[in-house]
Amino acid sequence: MSPLTRLLASFIALMMAMGIGRFSLTPQLPHLISEGQIDLTGAGLIAAANYLGYLVGALDAIRARRPDQIRGRLHTGLWLCVGLTLISYWAYGFWPHLLLRFGSGVASAWVMVMITALSQQIAISANRPRLGALVFAGPGAGVVLTGLLALAANVSGQGSATLWLVYAVAALVMLLVIMPILPQSSALPAQSPAAASGTRQPGIARLGAIYGLYGLGYIIPATFLSQMANAQFHGQWQADLFWPAFGLCAATGVALISLRRPNPGTTRFWLMAGLWVQALGVLACLLPSSTGLALGVILCGTPFLACMPLVMQRSRDLAPHATTRNAALLTACFAVGQLCGPLLAALSSHFSGGLQPALIIAASGLLLAGVLAWQSVNCPAERALCDAPTAPR
Repeated sequence: MSPLTRLLASFIALMMAMGIGRFSLTPQLPHLISEGQIDLTGAGLIAAANYLGYLVGALDAIRARRPDQIRGRLHTGLWLCVGLTLISYWAYGFWPHLLLRFGSGVASAWVMVMITALSQQIAISANRPRLGALVFAGPGAGVVLTGLLALAANVSGQGSATLWLVYAVAALVMLLVIMPILPQSSALPAQSPAAASGTRQPGIARLGAIYGLYGLGYIIPATFLSQMANAQFHGQWQADLFWPAFGLCAATGVALISLRRPNPGTTRFWLMAGLWVQALGVLACLLPSSTGLALGVILCGTPFLACMPLVMQRSRDLAPHATTRNAALLTACFAVGQLCGPLLAALSSHFSGGLQPALIIAASGLLLAGVLAWQSVNCPAERALCDAPTAPR
């Protein structure tokens, strides 16, 4: 089967597992709150449970080294995303949704880690790195889909239960289409002894810190965007446009970053720029108007997914023979940052009555992450470029 087909399946897998299994909670929050199932504090705790599940799944994925372990987690994660979304149709109240979102977090982390490692190796082997980067537009496309379905449900007067059912059917259709063409775990190269034994690799710890701050920085606007828009527009249908717009900007950002020429010497500077643009987007959400929210969608949404392939490429540049393990480690760092976000939002809401302090801290974290990206150590490919003799003129 052609690499293009496998990469398309990877794109759809992330579209389903992340867009529906992972991020479908965001457009559902206004419905769940208006139906009296949860309040804003409960929404933050359910989001935190989802991120905790994502962390647990990422940590578990570190142990996946054999092809059967990689394949098992990938397929189990995909089917769990469908099943747990379907069960959400019957869920009502705080605890059922909290438990289901925890499970969805575990499942989506398995899919994210395995698809990242498999698809990027396929792209490298086929000498199509740009197509490999485009795989990360899948979650953005999934966010667009869930957002448009939420808009349709709102316009037609449907509640959260019907929307969970629609999401589950869409996820099942996508899964049945891609099952025969998913990437195979045999595509991964054997890990080096240093990678298998967990030997420290220079630069990975700093990259983990960058990814953790990135997770903290984006998650507050991403989690509460629909609720903030709902408050701005007082529950009108226009509020439901912001979430699919966020997904569209995210997918566009990945497409734009894939157009650049892959160069180990410039990856960290692209990453720095993406993080700082996102920081501006988070700060824009502080403006007390729909214009500020729209700026937040554009500036925060566009680099949101684009930073992911940059981080993963940076990881491959630093340690090319530990792709699965480092993808899992970095995803775990990302999940820790995400988990801190709702807790920070809860503290901010409790002590100040709003999200403003939390947004300022989130933007500061992104600015710091950009500084760390700029100061990151040279990878072997960069050192080779620096050490290469200058061609005679």
